[in-house]
Amino acid sequence: MAAPSTKILSQKLSAIAETWVKDPFRPNLQLQTFLKSLAAHPRLTPKAVEATRALRDDVMHKKYPLSARMLRPATSPLHYERLLEGFQKSAQGIGRPWWKVFFGIW
Repeated sequence: MAAPSTKILSQKLSAIAETWVKDPFRPNLQLQTFLKSLAAHPRLTPKAVEATRALRDDVMHKKYPLSARMLRPATSPLHYERLLEGFQKSAQGIGRPWWKVFFGIW
Protein backbone atom coordinates (compact mmCIF):
# COMPACT_ATOMS: atom_id res chain seq x y z
CA MET A 1 0.00 0.00 0.00
CA ALA A 2 1.36 3.39 -0.97
CA ALA A 3 1.90 6.11 1.59
CA PRO A 4 -0.60 8.97 1.56
CA SER A 5 0.45 11.91 -0.56
CA THR A 6 1.71 15.11 1.00
CA LYS A 7 -1.38 16.93 -0.26
CA ILE A 8 -3.74 14.57 1.60
CA LEU A 9 -1.62 14.77 4.76
CA SER A 10 -1.57 18.55 4.47
CA GLN A 11 -5.37 18.64 4.21
CA LYS A 12 -5.73 16.37 7.25
CA LEU A 13 -3.34 18.48 9.33
CA SER A 14 -5.07 21.69 8.25
CA ALA A 15 -8.42 20.21 9.32
CA ILE A 16 -6.95 19.27 12.71
CA ALA A 17 -5.49 22.78 13.06
CA GLU A 18 -8.91 24.33 12.38
CA THR A 19 -10.46 22.41 15.29
CA TRP A 20 -7.63 23.24 17.72
CA VAL A 21 -8.71 25.26 20.75
CA LYS A 22 -7.40 28.82 20.95
CA ASP A 23 -5.15 29.71 23.88
CA PRO A 24 -6.64 32.69 25.77
CA PHE A 25 -3.40 33.34 27.66
CA ARG A 26 -1.20 33.82 24.58
CA PRO A 27 -3.35 35.41 21.85
CA ASN A 28 -0.27 36.30 19.80
CA LEU A 29 1.14 32.74 19.91
CA GLN A 30 -1.27 30.02 18.84
CA LEU A 31 -0.53 26.36 18.21
CA GLN A 32 -3.13 26.49 15.45
CA THR A 33 -0.91 28.89 13.47
CA PHE A 34 2.09 26.58 13.85
CA LEU A 35 0.10 23.55 12.72
CA LYS A 36 -1.14 25.39 9.63
CA SER A 37 2.42 26.32 8.68
CA LEU A 38 3.54 22.74 9.37
CA ALA A 39 0.85 21.50 6.97
CA ALA A 40 2.71 23.27 4.17
CA HIS A 41 6.00 21.48 4.93
CA PRO A 42 7.14 19.30 2.01
CA ARG A 43 8.32 16.44 4.24
CA LEU A 44 5.17 16.06 6.32
CA THR A 45 4.78 12.47 7.53
CA PRO A 46 1.72 10.39 8.46
CA LYS A 47 3.20 9.94 11.95
CA ALA A 48 3.23 13.70 12.51
CA VAL A 49 -0.41 14.00 11.46
CA GLU A 50 -1.42 11.04 13.64
CA ALA A 51 0.48 12.43 16.65
CA THR A 52 -1.26 15.78 16.24
CA ARG A 53 -4.65 14.10 16.04
CA ALA A 54 -3.84 12.06 19.17
CA LEU A 55 -2.92 15.24 21.06
CA ARG A 56 -6.13 16.97 20.00
CA ASP A 57 -8.31 13.97 20.91
CA ASP A 58 -6.54 13.44 24.27
CA VAL A 59 -5.80 9.79 23.44
CA MET A 60 -3.16 9.22 26.14
CA HIS A 61 -5.36 10.67 28.87
CA LYS A 62 -8.12 8.26 27.86
CA LYS A 63 -5.73 5.32 27.55
CA TYR A 64 -3.92 5.97 30.84
CA PRO A 65 -6.34 7.78 33.20
CA LEU A 66 -4.89 9.32 36.34
CA SER A 67 -5.94 7.89 39.67
CA ALA A 68 -7.63 9.96 42.37
CA ARG A 69 -4.51 9.50 44.47
CA MET A 70 -2.41 11.09 41.73
CA LEU A 71 -4.81 14.01 41.31
CA ARG A 72 -5.06 14.66 45.06
CA PRO A 73 -1.55 14.30 46.52
CA ALA A 74 -1.41 13.79 50.29
CA THR A 75 0.81 16.84 50.86
CA SER A 76 -1.57 19.24 49.09
CA PRO A 77 -4.87 17.59 48.15
CA LEU A 78 -6.39 20.76 46.64
CA HIS A 79 -3.35 21.74 44.56
CA TYR A 80 -4.69 20.80 41.12
CA GLU A 81 -8.21 22.06 41.87
CA ARG A 82 -6.78 25.45 42.89
CA LEU A 83 -4.53 25.51 39.85
CA LEU A 84 -7.49 24.86 37.55
CA GLU A 85 -9.59 27.46 39.37
CA GLY A 86 -6.76 29.98 38.99
CA PHE A 87 -6.55 29.38 35.23
CA GLN A 88 -10.31 29.67 34.82
CA LYS A 89 -10.52 32.91 36.80
CA SER A 90 -7.48 34.31 35.01
CA ALA A 91 -9.09 33.59 31.64
CA GLN A 92 -12.11 35.61 32.83
CA GLY A 93 -9.84 38.45 33.96
CA ILE A 94 -10.41 37.85 37.67
CA GLY A 95 -7.26 38.11 39.78
CA ARG A 96 -6.61 37.22 43.40
CA PRO A 97 -6.56 40.19 45.78
CA TRP A 98 -3.10 41.19 46.94
CA TRP A 99 -3.83 40.26 50.55
CA LYS A 100 -4.76 36.67 49.60
CA VAL A 101 -1.50 36.36 47.69
CA PHE A 102 0.45 37.90 50.59
CA PHE A 103 -1.06 35.62 53.24
CA GLY A 104 -1.21 32.53 51.01
CA ILE A 105 -4.99 32.26 51.24
CA TRP A 106 -7.00 30.65 48.47
